[in-house]
Amino acid sequence: MKFELEKYNRNVTNEQLIGDLKRVALEINKSPTMEEYSERGAYNCATLTRRFGNWFKALSAADLSAARSPINVPAEELLQNIEEVWTKLGRQPRSRDLEKPLSKYTEGPYRRSFGTWQKALEKFVAYINKEESSFSEEGIRDLKVAPASRHKTKRDINWRLRFIAMRRDNFKCKNCGRSPATDPTIILHVDHIKAWANGGETVLENLQTLCSKCNIGKSDLE
Repeated sequence: MKFELEKYNRNVTNEQLIGDLKRVALEINKSPTMEEYSERGAYNCATLTRRFGNWFKALSAADLSAARSPINVPAEELLQNIEEVWTKLGRQPRSRDLEKPLSKYTEGPYRRSFGTWQKALEKFVAYINKEESSFSEEGIRDLKVAPASRHKTKRDINWRLRFIAMRRDNFKCKNCGRSPATDPTIILHVDHIKAWANGGETVLENLQTLCSKCNIGKSDLE
């Protein structure tokens, strides 16, 4: 193999460097490490670190997180992550809350998918409000179920209905009052008040928020 000097990209613009960094990120579906960029990038890593100060600043300039989170995350998965963070905090999450272990994703994927964090929150609220009217006794006839089932609704509680129930219950266990907002070890469940096996339907009026311990205790009594 012929021995050559590394290319000195003196005249390349910042826009070209950022564009190539984004290209590599899309190819591997995550923010690249220096080693990964060296394998696929058009420029030398040293050029980026020299131009922007360090590798993390280069990623930031390209609107990429230093965390190794996926680039192309489905919108519904991002919205569900908002639900999980909101539940843990017991309040509307802020962009600074989007850090592990609290959140699966940083702010970057939300900006790429929705434009801004505020627009992501607005989409989340619209998504929840659109579904809320369906999860009531009045809206029960609109839900699709198997013709042979004696129930009018499905047993599974999807994440949107779960969030609506927990928000109504102030993100606290209805039995003991504990909340993840004050004790991060608390895990909240949403459970049927009248058991599904006994004919209970999956509608908001028949759901309650319980912590994992109270939910297990309730199951033992049934």
